[in-house]
Parts: sequence; C-alpha cells; structure tokens
Amino acid sequence: MDHADHVRLIAGAVRPGEGGAWADLGAGTGAFTLALADLVGPTATVHAVDRDRGALAELRASFVSAVPVAELRLHVADFTKPLGLRDLDGLVMANSLHFVEDKLPVVKRLRATLRPGGRFVLVEYDADRGNDWVPYPLSFETWTELASEAGLADTRRLGSVPSRFLRRIYSAASVSP
Repeated sequence: MDHADHVRLIAGAVRPGEGGAWADLGAGTGAFTLALADLVGPTATVHAVDRDRGALAELRASFVSAVPVAELRLHVADFTKPLGLRDLDGLVMANSLHFVEDKLPVVKRLRATLRPGGRFVLVEYDADRGNDWVPYPLSFETWTELASEAGLADTRRLGSVPSRFLRRIYSAASVSP
C-alpha cells in the first residue's frame, strides 16, 4: 500500500478539511497519521499514540516535511491503557487492534474518548484467524458485532485493498452515539 491507498481507506469517514481533534492509535511511523492529516487539514490536531518512541520520532520527522501546518502531538503510550484524551472528533486504529486479544474493554475505553458523533475508524485484516505477525485479526463481520457491544453505532465498511497477508485489508467506520 502507498499513501494514496491509506487516504482512500479512511476518506469515507473523514470530511476533507474538517479540522478538529483526532488520534491515530498504534501510529508507528505514521502512514495513517499522514493520511489522516491530509484529510482533516491544517486546523486539526492529530494525536499519534504508540509505545515505540523511535517510531514516533521518525513520524515527527516525516510529518514536519509533509504537513508543516497541522499540529501533531506525540504520545509514547500503550493504547490499551487510559490515555487522557477526551472529546475527540475521531480516532483511527490501523493494523493495531489485531495485537489485542481481549478487545471489548479496550474498544469501550476508546469509545469514551470520542465526543458524541465522533468516528471510530478501523483498518484491519479481514480475517478471524491470525498468525505470528497478526495474532488476533478481526473480520468486518466480527468488528460489526464488537463495535455494537462496545456501544458504537452505524458501523459501515469504507473500502478494502488486497493484501499478501491474510487476503485483504478493510476499513470501517462506527459512530459514538
């Protein structure tokens, strides 16, 4: 996948230039952070959360050169723990939730960081059986059930792309009521 694929996967949940406060959880070096920043525009604040300080430093360097006007806030943290983020307009979890075995309490906690009407955007392998590198993926159907159990509503598929690993990657959006 390239940057255009990243943007295309989440574009159905993010209004171009909408601004606001967003988070990329499990941001790594920031492929989806950059896509998110491109979509939300220069008035947005984008929180990038990852446990890997080095990956976030790499993200900072690429963010400054790619999107110099957007505000980026880096958080060296584990998204499975309380983050102190509140009233987010949306959050993106791209290829990060599949590292969590017990997803429901995490998704509930993250839903609570969203303002009413805030969007929870998931990018994930469309499979329910993993491997050593993707231990706990969840298909779109499984995500739909989990999102509902966690109190999210209006879950819809946004798009998908083929993948060498586990056939395909999909994106979905759910709304915090």
